[in-house]
Amino acid sequence: MLLITLQDLRFRLRQFLIAICGAGLVFALSLLLTGLAHGFTVEIDQTVNGMGASSWVVADGAAGRVAELPVIPQSLAHSVASDHGVIRADPVLIVPQTASVSRGDERSLILVGTTPGSVVRSRASVGRTLASRGEAIVDTSLGLGIGRSFAVSGVGFRVVGTVSDRTLLGGTAVAYVSLADAQAAVFGGRPLVNAILTTGSPSSVPKGLAVLSNAQIKSASLAQMLSAVSSINNSRLFSWIIAAVIVAALVYVTALERNRDFAVLKALGASSRLLFLGLALQAVLVALAAAVLASIIANFMTGLFVQPVDIPPSAFGLLPLSAVVVGLVASLAALRRAIAVDPAMAFAGV
Repeated sequence: MLLITLQDLRFRLRQFLIAICGAGLVFALSLLLTGLAHGFTVEIDQTVNGMGASSWVVADGAAGRVAELPVIPQSLAHSVASDHGVIRADPVLIVPQTASVSRGDERSLILVGTTPGSVVRSRASVGRTLASRGEAIVDTSLGLGIGRSFAVSGVGFRVVGTVSDRTLLGGTAVAYVSLADAQAAVFGGRPLVNAILTTGSPSSVPKGLAVLSNAQIKSASLAQMLSAVSSINNSRLFSWIIAAVIVAALVYVTALERNRDFAVLKALGASSRLLFLGLALQAVLVALAAAVLASIIANFMTGLFVQPVDIPPSAFGLLPLSAVVVGLVASLAALRRAIAVDPAMAFAGV
């Protein structure tokens, strides 16, 4: 049966290659959707960890979403810094804004206002650190190189450095600026912030404030994206169904063309179980070949998305197993047809 199955694969190679390409593209889409869903977690981890804080002091009752923290007076930073458990405390302002690059060219960003030498790790990967007002370090996804300018609410900035992997809210670039500039752009210069980042954990904080860990900030920020993650996961499930349909259609059409083959095999004593194994082997081989093709395609397509795409290694590990399941399910479509073939057909025309 194995030899017969492999010979049939060779005989119908063009049909199988078409199915492999079709299923491979769908499998690649599934991998990319997995990477998109995982990308929300990765970008939050990278950006929150990049802040360099041991803990976050925020308004009491705040949900903890890093880009939606309520404002508090900047003066509270002195009280937090005086706690014996705190080594350093720095006020920070993190606010989604729209940057105007030129007339008609507006881009979303996350404005992060910080003070020189603060807890916040705003060191540039390319270029230099912030030295004065009017300067900015931006994530490369914003598309602005060193020397380019942009404005937020009329406050102008010149890019002096760039960083990578600093985004939030599904690929929105972070821009580090001086705290005074951020306050001027967002609050007209009023001394307001929305978090105090500390090195060391405070044992107590002034009334009206609460202490959150990095893990709590990450969890709350990710919860904000759960509806998007759920939609992506639903789309991924649909893509697996499409892949199964593609393979099933191929195996079923092949079964229709092999009526005489099945009749001969049954006349020679082949059981329905043996026929199913032959069909399943064909479907699994096609699905596995499609999985290999998908792994190659997906690696080349990650750069096509604005949102970070991070395909976890586990997804590549599970892909062959999933392909086997798809192949087995798809082979069921042709099994009934193979079983229904009358062995007498083998002698028709003899």
